[in-house]
Amino acid sequence: MKSTVFFKNMPAIIATSTICGPKEGQGNLGEYIETRLQDDTFGEKTYEKAERKMLSHVINKSVQNANLRLCDVDCLISGDLLNQIISSSFSAREFDIPYLGVYNACSTMSEALAISAVLVDGGYMSTTVSATGSHFSTAERQYRYPLELGSVRPPQAQWTVTGAGSAVISSKSGFYPRITSATIGKVTDFGVTDVNNMGAAMAPAAFRSIYNHLKDTNRKPSYYDLILTGDLGALGSRLLKHLAKEKGVDIDNNHVDCGEMIYNIDEEEYQGGSGAGCSAVVFNSYIYTKMRQKKFNKVLFVATGALLSTVSSQQGETIPAIAHAISIENGVV
Repeated sequence: MKSTVFFKNMPAIIATSTICGPKEGQGNLGEYIETRLQDDTFGEKTYEKAERKMLSHVINKSVQNANLRLCDVDCLISGDLLNQIISSSFSAREFDIPYLGVYNACSTMSEALAISAVLVDGGYMSTTVSATGSHFSTAERQYRYPLELGSVRPPQAQWTVTGAGSAVISSKSGFYPRITSATIGKVTDFGVTDVNNMGAAMAPAAFRSIYNHLKDTNRKPSYYDLILTGDLGALGSRLLKHLAKEKGVDIDNNHVDCGEMIYNIDEEEYQGGSGAGCSAVVFNSYIYTKMRQKKFNKVLFVATGALLSTVSSQQGETIPAIAHAISIENGVV
């Protein structure tokens, strides 16, 4: 059974916008991020309100960067990590446009892009916006421990990215990075129970989607300039390469991970970045810029998500994960 959707009209990503916190702004990709905050409260009284403000900011800016108005957007597709995706839904109430709230944990950016591509490619809509974000302090409060407790982070832990990213998907003609196909992921569970070890939980799901994509498209890994995973971090990235080699798939030469890319290696971020904002910031800043410059022409974007909750973890459940693979290629339509 094939799990890949091919887009005949190849919807274009005509503009993006990104924002990040101070830590991310000082990292490897800081110069590519459009808005870099000096204060991760963003002038708000709570971190949750700051996360919402970041998401609203990039949605507005991406539309402006596309030389459009909000009234030109047919649908906003967005999600986040908080209960009832309040950052996305509360942001959406500011915009008088149709809204689809989606949740796939840290793989939400690729899920939103896939849905946007289906709507635009099918001719149902001409312009959509896909967006997501996260905040270190809101994620810690919800999934682990409030910062006030001063809990010690284990070495396998990742650092939730404070940031948000937004992309405008359009039927517009011209030379743009275009979504050519999307491989919908399958929920995969290898029995990991450690809520700090997200890379180990998500690596099998990432490999499954990459493998299915290559099989469905009859392509080799070398077809892509980059096979970009979402936020496996250093350990998860190594596990992914190991799983791939076991199946005879060599991705060593072109695989990179957003979680490994976003921070400087001398920072105490342990395994790297995570969170819905991780892949959203990296793809919509550095990767998109390099595609527009034709430095990268074919990218397989595989954002990864751990589908757990605090309740499921407290009840001893293992961590199911998912990844969606989006093929993005430069082209003229």
